[in-house]
Amino acid sequence: MQAGQPLRVVIVGGGTAGWMTAAGLSRLLDPRDYAITLVESDEIGTVGVGEATLPHIKTFNDMLGFDEAEFMRETQATIKLGVEFIGWTRDGDRYIHPFGTFGERWAGVDFQHHWARAKLAGRKVAPLQAYSYAVALARADAFERPSEDTASIRSTYAYAYHFDASLYADYIRRWSMRRGVRRVEGLVLDVEQDGGTGHVRALRLKSGAVIEGDLFVDCSGFRSLLVGQAMGVGWQDWSGWLPCDRAFAVPCDRVGRLTPYTRATARDAGWMWRIPLQHRVGNGYVFSSRFCDESRARETLLGHLEGSPLAEPRLLRFQAGRRERMWEGNCVAIGLAGGFLEPLESTSIFLIQAAVMDLANLMPAPGRPVDARLAAEFNRLSSLQYDRVRDFLLLHYIANGREGQPLWDHMRAMTLPDTLAHKIALFEESAAAPGYLYGLFSRDSWLSVLVGQGIEPGGYSRLADRLPLDEVEQRLADLRGRIEAGLGMMPSHEDFIARHCGAGPAVRMTA
Repeated sequence: MQAGQPLRVVIVGGGTAGWMTAAGLSRLLDPRDYAITLVESDEIGTVGVGEATLPHIKTFNDMLGFDEAEFMRETQATIKLGVEFIGWTRDGDRYIHPFGTFGERWAGVDFQHHWARAKLAGRKVAPLQAYSYAVALARADAFERPSEDTASIRSTYAYAYHFDASLYADYIRRWSMRRGVRRVEGLVLDVEQDGGTGHVRALRLKSGAVIEGDLFVDCSGFRSLLVGQAMGVGWQDWSGWLPCDRAFAVPCDRVGRLTPYTRATARDAGWMWRIPLQHRVGNGYVFSSRFCDESRARETLLGHLEGSPLAEPRLLRFQAGRRERMWEGNCVAIGLAGGFLEPLESTSIFLIQAAVMDLANLMPAPGRPVDARLAAEFNRLSSLQYDRVRDFLLLHYIANGREGQPLWDHMRAMTLPDTLAHKIALFEESAAAPGYLYGLFSRDSWLSVLVGQGIEPGGYSRLADRLPLDEVEQRLADLRGRIEAGLGMMPSHEDFIARHCGAGPAVRMTA
């Protein structure tokens, strides 16, 4: 690295992870100081089944300056207001994890404490789901952008997207290349490393080309070509907590209304996803090979499609866990190269986005060697993200009533991570729910799944006692009335898509 020269950032691998990294860094960093090259091979496919997102993706798209309507048309996108869980406690039960608040803070106290207090006192109280405007919107298949009036009930939700992940990668690839990102097509055959430091110096491609760099970003997927293979960073295996290690994915024709939420339906050995796009529905069955063979899983998936399959089911094999360190030497792993957590809460793209933003904030200065303290901070933040998502995913499994089904019996009996056991105990005792300043998930997300899975608080914050119970009961009723009134003003989700971003016939079909 020479003084006065731009720092050469080389991204290995395209797909969603590679091109989100290229887009984010090219937008946030001064192009006079950083030269970004992305190396990808047409010989290597991408996983590309992650089609459901979290509201943070809108922040990322807005940061890039995307026109929302254009982006949604180009990627066959629809709106996502949350995730509906069916059968996770027992067959037929359902609840929604919404992208919105439950109730309001009254007298400076979080809503769930007032709700729990009134319920424990035997007052007239509806289920928690009835106090979320986002849940009501999803149930009504309705959508309009949130109100900017923070006093309105119609401001109490956010939204994400369902989109075709391959089309999204193409969209941000074109955007990135217009901003000066250099794309090199080629298969990496060898990684050249410094004999003293072990840092990567260059990539040798099948074509014979040599790509030199100062900082390398590993977006090579499960192969983890740089951080895992070249740098030798170990893997933390979390399959003892999250035993699902296979997924079949298949698209099908859409039948019925265009629903504004993802659906996750529990099955004997795992769960099925349903993701509605404009041109099709994405489906998959995530399962554990310890409790179900692949042929039976395939039959289960095909037997529960709402429309005709549009391709042959594609099998994916994986292991839950993460790298012990995401940044080693001058190599940073982003996406599947750094870790994998099943797509139950659509966290894969968020974890890419969070890593890109953290890398941009901690990017080494041009002309200086990579400081190990930057890597240490990036690794600390990455560990927080993955550990907190792991706990949240595990929460869905461990409180289930699906007795007599081996996977679900196994999950109920397992020893929990101390971090998760503490959260559950605290909620049961005092209705306290996690509220992170950094990382996923919000207090309302934890509330939806804790209560949705049948974990009920036996107490509440004593600060809630300041409001008379009669007043709490009246406020609860008033809140439900405002939710109902707000719904009457909302168009259907399908009408919104048709008016603002209808894509028409699909230009390409992906599995």
